[in-house]
Amino acid sequence: MLSPAIYASFFFTVALLVTTAYFLMGGLPLLTLKHDTPLDARFVRGFFSVYYRAAFWTSVGALVSYTLWGRYPFAIGVAINACVVALLRKHLLQAMQQLGVQIEESSSSAIRHFRRVHSAALLVNLVQLVAIVWGLLWLSQQLR
Repeated sequence: MLSPAIYASFFFTVALLVTTAYFLMGGLPLLTLKHDTPLDARFVRGFFSVYYRAAFWTSVGALVSYTLWGRYPFAIGVAINACVVALLRKHLLQAMQQLGVQIEESSSSAIRHFRRVHSAALLVNLVQLVAIVWGLLWLSQQLR
Protein backbone atom coordinates (compact mmCIF):
# COMPACT_ATOMS: atom_id res chain seq x y z
CA MET A 1 0.00 0.00 0.00
CA LEU A 2 1.29 3.42 -0.93
CA SER A 3 1.68 6.09 1.68
CA PRO A 4 -0.29 9.30 1.08
CA ALA A 5 3.02 11.14 1.46
CA ILE A 6 4.09 9.74 -1.91
CA TYR A 7 1.63 12.05 -3.66
CA ALA A 8 2.96 15.10 -1.86
CA SER A 9 6.51 13.95 -2.62
CA PHE A 10 5.78 13.68 -6.30
CA PHE A 11 3.96 17.01 -6.32
CA PHE A 12 6.82 18.88 -4.65
CA THR A 13 9.43 17.09 -6.73
CA VAL A 14 7.67 18.05 -9.95
CA ALA A 15 7.20 21.59 -8.63
CA LEU A 16 10.91 21.80 -7.83
CA LEU A 17 11.82 20.38 -11.23
CA VAL A 18 9.53 22.80 -13.07
CA THR A 19 10.68 25.77 -10.99
CA THR A 20 14.34 25.03 -11.56
CA ALA A 21 13.94 24.35 -15.29
CA TYR A 22 11.69 27.39 -15.81
CA PHE A 23 14.08 29.79 -14.14
CA LEU A 24 17.08 28.28 -15.91
CA MET A 25 15.38 28.75 -19.26
CA GLY A 26 14.16 32.20 -18.28
CA GLY A 27 17.56 33.30 -17.00
CA LEU A 28 19.48 32.36 -20.13
CA PRO A 29 17.86 35.00 -22.37
CA LEU A 30 18.52 37.60 -19.68
CA LEU A 31 22.23 37.19 -20.41
CA THR A 32 21.57 39.07 -23.66
CA LEU A 33 20.85 42.21 -21.65
CA LYS A 34 23.77 44.60 -21.67
CA HIS A 35 23.51 44.95 -17.89
CA ASP A 36 24.66 48.53 -18.35
CA THR A 37 21.73 50.17 -16.60
CA PRO A 38 20.60 49.85 -13.01
CA LEU A 39 17.20 48.72 -14.28
CA ASP A 40 18.78 45.63 -15.90
CA ALA A 41 20.56 44.79 -12.66
CA ARG A 42 17.38 45.26 -10.60
CA PHE A 43 15.35 43.12 -12.98
CA VAL A 44 17.86 40.24 -13.00
CA ARG A 45 18.20 40.47 -9.22
CA GLY A 46 14.41 40.39 -8.82
CA PHE A 47 14.18 37.43 -11.18
CA PHE A 48 16.65 35.42 -9.11
CA SER A 49 15.01 36.54 -5.88
CA VAL A 50 11.71 35.03 -7.03
CA TYR A 51 13.49 31.84 -8.10
CA TYR A 52 15.30 31.42 -4.79
CA ARG A 53 12.09 31.87 -2.82
CA ALA A 54 10.20 29.38 -4.99
CA ALA A 55 13.05 26.85 -4.95
CA PHE A 56 13.44 27.15 -1.18
CA TRP A 57 9.79 26.57 -0.39
CA THR A 58 9.36 23.73 -2.87
CA SER A 59 12.49 22.14 -1.38
CA VAL A 60 11.03 22.47 2.12
CA GLY A 61 7.76 20.91 0.92
CA ALA A 62 9.70 18.06 -0.69
CA LEU A 63 11.76 17.64 2.49
CA VAL A 64 8.67 17.24 4.64
CA SER A 65 6.93 14.91 2.21
CA TYR A 66 9.98 12.70 1.64
CA THR A 67 10.50 12.48 5.39
CA LEU A 68 6.88 11.44 5.93
CA TRP A 69 7.23 8.89 3.10
CA GLY A 70 10.35 7.48 4.72
CA ARG A 71 12.70 8.27 1.81
CA TYR A 72 15.43 9.78 3.95
CA PRO A 73 18.18 9.99 1.30
CA PHE A 74 15.88 12.19 -0.78
CA ALA A 75 14.89 14.21 2.26
CA ILE A 76 18.57 14.86 2.86
CA GLY A 77 19.05 15.77 -0.81
CA VAL A 78 16.28 18.36 -0.87
CA ALA A 79 17.42 19.67 2.54
CA ILE A 80 20.84 20.26 1.00
CA ASN A 81 19.15 21.93 -1.97
CA ALA A 82 17.20 24.21 0.38
CA CYS A 83 20.43 25.16 2.19
CA VAL A 84 22.24 25.85 -1.10
CA VAL A 85 19.36 27.99 -2.32
CA ALA A 86 19.27 29.94 0.96
CA LEU A 87 23.03 30.59 0.79
CA LEU A 88 22.86 31.58 -2.87
CA ARG A 89 19.96 33.90 -2.17
CA LYS A 90 21.89 35.61 0.59
CA HIS A 91 25.23 35.95 -1.17
CA LEU A 92 24.40 36.27 -4.87
CA LEU A 93 21.56 38.73 -4.39
CA GLN A 94 23.74 40.81 -2.11
CA ALA A 95 26.53 40.79 -4.73
CA MET A 96 24.02 41.73 -7.45
CA GLN A 97 22.76 44.59 -5.29
CA GLN A 98 26.26 45.96 -4.72
CA LEU A 99 27.18 45.58 -8.38
CA GLY A 100 23.94 47.30 -9.39
CA VAL A 101 25.00 50.34 -7.38
CA GLN A 102 28.39 50.31 -9.11
CA ILE A 103 26.70 49.99 -12.51
CA GLU A 104 24.70 53.10 -11.63
CA GLU A 105 28.05 54.85 -11.25
CA SER A 106 28.96 53.64 -14.80
CA SER A 107 31.62 51.15 -13.80
CA SER A 108 32.48 48.88 -16.75
CA SER A 109 34.19 46.35 -14.47
CA ALA A 110 30.98 46.10 -12.44
CA ILE A 111 29.06 45.24 -15.61
CA ARG A 112 31.49 42.40 -16.41
CA HIS A 113 31.39 41.19 -12.83
CA PHE A 114 27.59 41.30 -12.78
CA ARG A 115 27.47 39.17 -15.93
CA ARG A 116 29.81 36.66 -14.26
CA VAL A 117 27.60 36.50 -11.17
CA HIS A 118 24.55 36.05 -13.40
CA SER A 119 26.31 33.26 -15.33
CA ALA A 120 27.43 31.57 -12.12
CA ALA A 121 23.87 31.65 -10.78
CA LEU A 122 22.65 29.96 -13.97
CA LEU A 123 25.42 27.36 -13.78
CA VAL A 124 24.44 26.46 -10.21
CA ASN A 125 20.82 26.32 -11.36
CA LEU A 126 21.84 23.83 -14.05
CA VAL A 127 23.69 21.70 -11.49
CA GLN A 128 20.57 21.72 -9.31
CA LEU A 129 18.44 20.62 -12.25
CA VAL A 130 20.82 17.77 -13.09
CA ALA A 131 20.82 16.66 -9.44
CA ILE A 132 17.02 16.66 -9.31
CA VAL A 133 16.73 14.66 -12.52
CA TRP A 134 19.40 12.22 -11.33
CA GLY A 135 17.52 11.81 -8.06
CA LEU A 136 14.27 11.12 -9.90
CA LEU A 137 15.94 8.48 -12.05
CA TRP A 138 17.46 6.87 -8.97
CA LEU A 139 14.12 6.96 -7.18
CA SER A 140 12.38 5.33 -10.11
CA GLN A 141 14.88 2.47 -9.93
CA GLN A 142 14.26 2.06 -6.19
CA LEU A 143 10.50 1.83 -6.59
CA ARG A 144 10.65 -1.19 -8.93
